[in-house]
Amino acid sequence: MLLVIGNKNYSSWSLRPWIAMKHLGIAFDEVRIALDQPDTQERIRRYNPAGKVPCLVDGDLTVWDSLAILEYLAEREPRLWPADPALRARARSVAAEMHAGFAALRTHMPMNVRHRFPGKGRNAEVDADLARVQAIWDSAKGPFLFGTFCAADAMFAPVVLRFRSYEPPLSAASRAYVDAMLALPAMQEWIAGAHVEAEALPKYDTLYA
Repeated sequence: MLLVIGNKNYSSWSLRPWIAMKHLGIAFDEVRIALDQPDTQERIRRYNPAGKVPCLVDGDLTVWDSLAILEYLAEREPRLWPADPALRARARSVAAEMHAGFAALRTHMPMNVRHRFPGKGRNAEVDADLARVQAIWDSAKGPFLFGTFCAADAMFAPVVLRFRSYEPPLSAASRAYVDAMLALPAMQEWIAGAHVEAEALPKYDTLYA
């Protein structure tokens, strides 16, 4: 399988299937396409006619959208969702909520692995999103949302990196969850990859300069 992703520093959507595949040992080749470059769309459309990353190429099949990729992978790797039906339903619910919501958080706290903006990006709408995220994390079964790592954790991985960059206040339970996610070897590998990328996108890097 081939996973096409964007910059590790900025591409929150790309992180989701990448960390799931790395953590679970699902073999794949990686193609990284730098975002916001003159040839970005042309290069992405070689793999995905929708012009978006991430996308997964498996033989003649192309799957795009992070949650769709995770669902496709779960068909061959059942560990991506909890075995218990009730937990699986709740995990799918919070994954879908993350996928569709939290617009203020995404807008005002864009993912930027290499930079720290403590205390920045806060407003009433963002604070409401942060509170909802922490309510989900505070209910974690430990050490991950539903005990062992699953697709729901992959969906929240970019938010963990946002909390690392912007440093909003955290409850003890949410801090334990963030620490568990940041300690994952796959997450450490992604962070290291972000730090060696050559590209910089000023619209993100100077957002709170």
